[in-house]
Amino acid sequence: MILKGTKFQLKVWKYLKTIPKGKIKTYKQVAISIKSPKSARAVANACAKNPYAPKIPCHRVIRSDGALGGYSGRGGIKQKLKLLRSEKAEI
Repeated sequence: MILKGTKFQLKVWKYLKTIPKGKIKTYKQVAISIKSPKSARAVANACAKNPYAPKIPCHRVIRSDGALGGYSGRGGIKQKLKLLRSEKAEI
């Protein structure tokens, strides 16, 4: 699959594919992992613009306060919760 997005979005999306099924990360953890520690908000925006959900699992990324954040895929936040539950993620 050839992904189309900005350089930053592609970096975020590539990282998201490494998050194992059933695991969750925060936007901040993703930002730190891609060596852009101050870009948690930009990571959230890249997740929001992800047209490849759920193949690129942005549903596995949540807010630092434990809230789910958003979900750009069909079904919105309810679908995000359903996906996380189906993967037995601890949320």
